[in-house]
Amino acid sequence: MDGQGKQKTVPIDALATGVVVTGLALDTVLGDQLQTWEKLLQGQTAIKPKQPFTNLPPLPLALRGDYPRSLGQLVPPLVQAALDDALLDPAEEPWGVAIGSSRASQGHWEDWVGSNTKPPVAPNFGPVDWWQTLPDQAARLAAQLLPEVTVMQCPMAACATGLWAIAQGVELIRTGHCQRVLAGAVEAPITPLTLAGFSKMATLATDGCYPFDRQRQGLVLGEGGALLVLESRALAEKRKARIYGEILGWGFSCDALHRSTPAFDNRSAQKAVKHCLTRSGLIPVQISLIHPHGTGTLFNDQREAALIQTMFAPNTPITSTKGATGHTLGASGAIAVALTLLSLHQQKLPPCVGLREPEFPLNFTSINPLAHGRLAYGLCLSFGFGGQNGAIAVGA
Repeated sequence: MDGQGKQKTVPIDALATGVVVTGLALDTVLGDQLQTWEKLLQGQTAIKPKQPFTNLPPLPLALRGDYPRSLGQLVPPLVQAALDDALLDPAEEPWGVAIGSSRASQGHWEDWVGSNTKPPVAPNFGPVDWWQTLPDQAARLAAQLLPEVTVMQCPMAACATGLWAIAQGVELIRTGHCQRVLAGAVEAPITPLTLAGFSKMATLATDGCYPFDRQRQGLVLGEGGALLVLESRALAEKRKARIYGEILGWGFSCDALHRSTPAFDNRSAQKAVKHCLTRSGLIPVQISLIHPHGTGTLFNDQREAALIQTMFAPNTPITSTKGATGHTLGASGAIAVALTLLSLHQQKLPPCVGLREPEFPLNFTSINPLAHGRLAYGLCLSFGFGGQNGAIAVGA
């Protein structure tokens, strides 16, 4: 802000074309960024039967400990890891923050309802003021760790939240509101109500997550998140930063058909992908790698496979990771973008963990993938309740 309380903007002509990623932070059931990446390349999964809630039966979960962590436990380490990875002093420049979460602090509220205490005391997290657990908690926790924040956004778009947050962060830079943004999504979705809800919908797996497999059973909930340090290319090049890749463009649409079930005709989903490619200056044959939503449910995988078959060449590599990390709901898109950037940066393809007998004729990656050309462009897909469709393209 300036002295009169007006928001400062960066002149558009001062920005070089493009918004690049100079820092990555990951938290999955596999570990931090390095641990997650190495275990993914080895085809490992950390999904195990757990019983964090005594009133519910054991279920396969992507949970690091015996009890779910809160956003307050997840966000601060991710923020620090992202800054460290980008080799940045947070005081150097004012920041924008665009961090979403689809479930936010639902776990706190469920604890409060169960404890019937006033003022609210969450048994597993300690005393918390109610206003600290509003839907913007993830973004606010991150903003509180940065010396100067000019813009804070907290997008919520169900399972498309992560992609939407990254797109919002890029837009803040492209429009000149910020030169540097911390963007992504963090999720602590393993709560009794969430598990009961998905169980009632008959979408929970019984022993593991197997996206696109003939024997797939459903999704496995997981906790975690991913944060990206976004910068204008000019700023990144000026400080000679390591660049993982560039966020090229995105597309979003909504089926507007049902509160949870997506439209099977894929018309709206195709529009999201087409808009993404057009805005990115790409055509389908240029995509080197697709990271699908890949939840492991019967309906989503069938619909998504049909979408990919319709729009892309049959030899396009497909790498699906929820068989290793579980489904982190709103954070899953941000995790997908982070992993896709690592694939492009290191020119490596993680295998589709949990895939043993593919049901669909797509080029799913394996632990020892066949030789491939240079990985230049990746596409990340997310689909959420309410018929939300999202796609983001990234470039090496």
